[in-house]
Amino acid sequence: MDGQKAQSMSKLSRTSSSLLRSSPTPRSSIHSLSSVIEAEKWEKIAVPLQADEAKPKPKQRSFRTGSLRFSTGHRRLGSFLVLGTPAVYFFSLYSRREEVPTSENLLVALIFIAIVLFFISKNKGLIVLTVRRLTIQKNHRSEKPIQWFIGDEGGAAAAAAVAIETAPETKTTREGVEFYNNGDYYEGEFYRGRCNGSGVYSYYLASGRYEGDWVEGKCDGYGIESWARGSKYKGQYRQGLRHGFGVYRFYTGDSYAGEWWNGQSHGVGVQSCKDGSCYFGEFKCGAKHGLGCYYFRNGDRYAGEYFGDKIHGFGVYHFANGHYYEGSWHEGCKQGLGMYTFRNGCMKCGEWDSGTLKAALPPLTDSVLGAVQAARKAAENAIHLPRMDEQVNRAVEAASRAATAARVAAVKAVQNQMEGKLCEGS
Repeated sequence: MDGQKAQSMSKLSRTSSSLLRSSPTPRSSIHSLSSVIEAEKWEKIAVPLQADEAKPKPKQRSFRTGSLRFSTGHRRLGSFLVLGTPAVYFFSLYSRREEVPTSENLLVALIFIAIVLFFISKNKGLIVLTVRRLTIQKNHRSEKPIQWFIGDEGGAAAAAAVAIETAPETKTTREGVEFYNNGDYYEGEFYRGRCNGSGVYSYYLASGRYEGDWVEGKCDGYGIESWARGSKYKGQYRQGLRHGFGVYRFYTGDSYAGEWWNGQSHGVGVQSCKDGSCYFGEFKCGAKHGLGCYYFRNGDRYAGEYFGDKIHGFGVYHFANGHYYEGSWHEGCKQGLGMYTFRNGCMKCGEWDSGTLKAALPPLTDSVLGAVQAARKAAENAIHLPRMDEQVNRAVEAASRAATAARVAAVKAVQNQMEGKLCEGS
């Protein structure tokens, strides 16, 4: 199953974002006086920038692109060069507009606008993240921020310990925003410096998000988790893992609805596949295990026992052509004692080995009848397993309400950060 949260959220695959870099453009001898004046302005601006670089600065978070390593400052410089080079060129053309026809001015302007729009479309996420970071740093520059290390060594527990140890009695926002070292960020409610209540957690590299309830820095309660490729889960969580009842719809078209335990399908549930096949029955640690019924896309159906995601034990298999087998199975093959009945009433009974009749026995042999009765009983118990539709539907409705509350809290969190509103941490 794709993107299950059987593992923790840190196990999600992540890919590094790309970075556009531009090399310095050689100046031409035909540059006008206005271009020279513009260069002098840049030199004046560069002097205080160099003075600021001499001051000690906090360690910047870096991004990996292939075998190179770029810091946040390099990314901003690359963005500035990509936008600044066409701007300077356009300004130089505009300064000698009496020499360039109006149609060429319009063409240059359209090219510049196209470059800007292309850059924004390719770096939309980076621009939004940078604006939020700058806004928060501007409003809280004088305060010592709480350091979080979700996804790094030590985890959220170590981060919470640092937060409480460094500022146990300081003011904190009830709804706030926190950025993490791996590029993820959280918007929502806090309690004692940790994610508590309702909030939205965005996976920066994995292009996904979680909207719902939080307890002590972990997903706990009800929520909705979604990814860019189209997979989505709605249901219950406990200690950061899918636990309880919920529905997971994969981007491939498959889905699972039922019970969850520690991030995996575990208990009774329904697994539906895009090809039309369907399984209803028991699961254990993400695999079909126990009693269940499988309806194949070709019309075959099986009811009986499973072990480790395979037909194993006793069960009844009905073929689409009218034949059926009752007896013992081993890893998906007829193995042991059983009876195969054709649609015309003829029977083949005895001991089977890897799907082939090894030793024929009369139909009324006690050992054969015992295997047939065990297969029929297992099939009946599988068919009458209790359905979990009502519990799943209630969990999905609760998850939708929790996601709505989380989105509202995220909006308040952004507003509080921008306006600098603080309240006493309780």
